[in-house]
Amino acid sequence: MNVERFASVLTMAELDTREKRLDPFPIFKQLRQTTPIRFDQTRNCWDVFRYEDVHSILKDPSVFSSKRAVAAQERESILTMDPPRHNQMRSLVNKAFTPKMINDLTPEITSITLELLEKVKNNGRMDLVKDFAVPLPVIVIAELLGVPVQDRHLFKEWSDILVKGPEANIDEAWNQMMQEKERAIKEMEVYFTDIIQLRRNEAKEDLISILLAAEIDGKKLTGFEVISFSVLLLAAGNETTTNLITNAVRRLTEDALLQKQLQEQTVLLPNFIEEVLRFYPPISAIGRIATKDVSIGGYQIKAGDQLVSWVASANRDENKFLKPEDFYIDRQPNPHLSFGFGIHFCLGAPLARLEAQIALNILLQECKGIQLEHGAELTPIPSPFVFGVKQFPVTFIH
Repeated sequence: MNVERFASVLTMAELDTREKRLDPFPIFKQLRQTTPIRFDQTRNCWDVFRYEDVHSILKDPSVFSSKRAVAAQERESILTMDPPRHNQMRSLVNKAFTPKMINDLTPEITSITLELLEKVKNNGRMDLVKDFAVPLPVIVIAELLGVPVQDRHLFKEWSDILVKGPEANIDEAWNQMMQEKERAIKEMEVYFTDIIQLRRNEAKEDLISILLAAEIDGKKLTGFEVISFSVLLLAAGNETTTNLITNAVRRLTEDALLQKQLQEQTVLLPNFIEEVLRFYPPISAIGRIATKDVSIGGYQIKAGDQLVSWVASANRDENKFLKPEDFYIDRQPNPHLSFGFGIHFCLGAPLARLEAQIALNILLQECKGIQLEHGAELTPIPSPFVFGVKQFPVTFIH
């Protein structure tokens, strides 16, 4: 078994049950206190659990590199680049991903949200994931990229495959997962190549057209770089926003008073969203590779070693956050690491926040008394780096 590849896709042995994956935070607390940094022989990587250490790793790309092109789904993109190439690419993409461009999406996001709820609200129930939290970001990103309406279902299929981990820690499951991801990557490359050719012939007001036209120091993105960014936006953008919205509603179903408070005081939504990001982060961990021998937290890390920074643990570190196991809607400050830190801070964070704020605001006004459907059994998403559920059936009064 080639364990070197497993660090970024295998679940820790401690999270070996459905219940633990649905609520891994007691495990993280135990590991922070007993082995805040440890080497996992099975996964061939260092696990890092404390805020201070995770923060140190994420803020130093020269020592802890994002380059890890060891598999098809990890082909080089902005996410897996180091400076100086990362800086050049990010500057180009920033020109196409401006605050104005994101804010201009507000009417569109509002319209999509209302349309999705209109289909289900008379039923008094819905699967929040399938009916709401998944299609919203898929449609928004499809709109951003200029993808035809009839192709949106393809985006969802590809997005699911890209974030999957192996079903079991065996070669057969690994190979099956790799084949699926390779197929999805090839399908997306073919798809976006066709779109790019169309936009080269006739530009439109979409992100792909803007990326193709953007220049820095006289340089434009290559077609492959535009494809890589589109794939990244699809995988990271969809999954993160879906889980943010779902995890937010999960929290609301756990606290009826909090739900009522937000319905009456929607001005609190931005703070609520930040606390959801800390408390139930859409991304559990971030991978890096050491570029040289280095000491962190008293441990000697060798050049080439893989590190997994457990953001979901860092966000609950009692040395950083007051009463971290409690959910405070007005927590200030709230320096969570759910969108990363430093040069790789999530490019789509403003869009994810905007989508979540609009979606939750409308949901709370249109659907009262949201509850997890009686008898529902939640299933965690089969990816060790993602914190979310596959379905979340809810009932409500409209």
